[in-house]
Order: sequence, then C-alpha cells, then structure tokens
Amino acid sequence: MDVVLLEDVKALGKKGQVVKVSDGYARNYILPKKLGVEATPKNLNELKLQKANAEKVALQQLQAARELGEKLSQSSVTLAIRAGENGKAFGSVSGKEIARAVEEQIGVELDKKKLVLPEPIKTLGVHQVPVKLHKDVTAQLTVKVEAE
Repeated sequence: MDVVLLEDVKALGKKGQVVKVSDGYARNYILPKKLGVEATPKNLNELKLQKANAEKVALQQLQAARELGEKLSQSSVTLAIRAGENGKAFGSVSGKEIARAVEEQIGVELDKKKLVLPEPIKTLGVHQVPVKLHKDVTAQLTVKVEAE
C-alpha cells in the first residue's frame, strides 16, 4: 500500500514522502496514529498544493530576511558600559543587551539567539556582530561600545 507521510517516521521516511508499506503496517500503525494517509489521487493533489504553498511561504520568509539584513547591515547600535581609566571595561556586553539596544535604537525586534556571539564583548570600540536571520542570510551588525 502506498502511504503519504504526514510526519517524519523513523526508518521509513520524512514528512510529505510517498512510501510503500505493507497493508498491515499501514492499517495497524501508520493510519491509526495519523502518521500518514493512503496515497489516493485526492491526497496526492493535496500534498502537491501544500508543498507549493510551503515553497511560497519559504520564499517570502527569505525575502523578508534579506530586507531585514540590509537594514541591519546599514545601521549601527551604541552601547555604554562602565570602564576604568585606561579603557578597560568592567563587565561585558551580552547578546541580550545588544538585542534590546537594536529594538530601542533601530526599532527592529531581534531575538538574542540570532546573534552569533561566541563570547560577550569585553572591550570598548567598534565590533562587527554577525546576525543569522535565515539559513541563507547572515547580516553584519555594527556595535559601538563606549565608556559611560
């Protein structure tokens, strides 16, 4: 029996694939647990429409990420931290603080998890922080760290 998978099934296939399974396995496991549906022409057509819609949505998300990346690359954020007389910073600037500053200064809500910051910024000056907006889009955000 051919089955269209509605979810990923270990050792069988990924969501959206059409796989051939035994009748008993389909009737007793796949269909009752709603892991898949029988591959009828109607279900195959629905699958095709869902894939087309998913591609359209993915393209829109990619375009939005590119636009946001352009905006972030052209702007900068200024943060003030306490520093000693010789310019040594007390403490550091974390991704959470950068995300909050982006929201306040640029007006863009940015998740701190999208900032690729291997370790907090501990020095004064200008830093380039990569922002992973999409699997194909990474923008460079300029962060200026100044003494209070």
